[in-house]
Amino acid sequence: MLRQRENSVSFKAGALSVGVHAVLLIALLVSFNWKTTHPVSIAEVELWDSIPNTPAPKPVPPPEPVAKPQPVVKPQPVVKEAPEPVEKPVEEVKPKEEVKVDIALEKKQKELELKKLEQKKAEEKLKKEHELQQKIKLAAIQDEARKDELRNNEKLLKAQKENIQKDALKKVQQEALADEKTASDQHANSAKAAANAGVIGEYTNKIKAKIRSNVNKTLCGDGNPELKFDIGLLPTGQLSGSPKLVKSSGNLACDEAVERAIMASEPLPLPSDASLFPQFRNLKLTFRPND
Repeated sequence: MLRQRENSVSFKAGALSVGVHAVLLIALLVSFNWKTTHPVSIAEVELWDSIPNTPAPKPVPPPEPVAKPQPVVKPQPVVKEAPEPVEKPVEEVKPKEEVKVDIALEKKQKELELKKLEQKKAEEKLKKEHELQQKIKLAAIQDEARKDELRNNEKLLKAQKENIQKDALKKVQQEALADEKTASDQHANSAKAAANAGVIGEYTNKIKAKIRSNVNKTLCGDGNPELKFDIGLLPTGQLSGSPKLVKSSGNLACDEAVERAIMASEPLPLPSDASLFPQFRNLKLTFRPND
C-alpha cells in the first residue's frame, strides 16, 4: 500500500513521461512530412545489347545549370528538452501483514520513546525534589546550628552576667570589709592618736614647764608678753641646734632670757615611745613667761 505522498509523486512522474513521448512523436511526424514535400529527381537509363556504329554525336555543351528553387525551410519550433525526471526510489510495496507489523512496531517504538521521555521527566522531577530536600535539610541544619550558637551565646552572656554580678558583689563585700577595716583602723588610729596626742601634749607641757622654771622673769616685766621659738631635739633630749626666735615679745631682754632658759634646760624631757619622737624633732613652742 502506497502512502498518499508516494501516489502524488508517481502520478507526476507518469504524466511527465507521457509528455516527453508525445513531444518526440510530434518531432518525428514533422520530419517525415518535410521529406515527402521535396521529391528526389529520377533519371531514365536505356540499356543496349551492343554499341551502334553511329558517328559520335558532337558534344553538346552541357546546359547551364538552372538554379533550383531553394526549398522554403519552415522554422522548426524549438523544443525545449524536458529535464529528465529524477525518479525517486519507489519503496517496495509490502504485503498488508508486513505493513501491519511495521505499524505495530512503529507504534511500539513511539510508545517506548514516549515512556523514555516520561521516565526522563520523572527522573528530572525526582532529581529536583531530591535537591530541594537536600536544600531544606541543609537549611534546617544551618538553622539548628544558628539556634545552638544563639543558645550558647545566651549561656555565655548569662554566665558572664553572673560572673559580673558575683565580681560586683565580691567587690562590694571587699569594699565593705575594707571600709570596716578602715573605720576600725581609723578608730584605733584615732584612739591611738588621741592617746599619742595626750602623751605629746603632756611632754610638751613638761618641756615648757622646765624652760619656764629657768627664765629670769624680772627681765620680762609685769605684763604678759608672748613669744615663739622653734627648737630641734635629738632622741636624747639635747638640742640639735640653737633655738630660733619666730615671734618676739617686744622686749629684747625677755627674749634673750627665754633663749638662755631653753639652752639651760638640756636635756629636755621626751616620751619613752620612740615612735612619738618625730613629733618632737622640730618643736614649735609658745611662751608666756609670767604665767
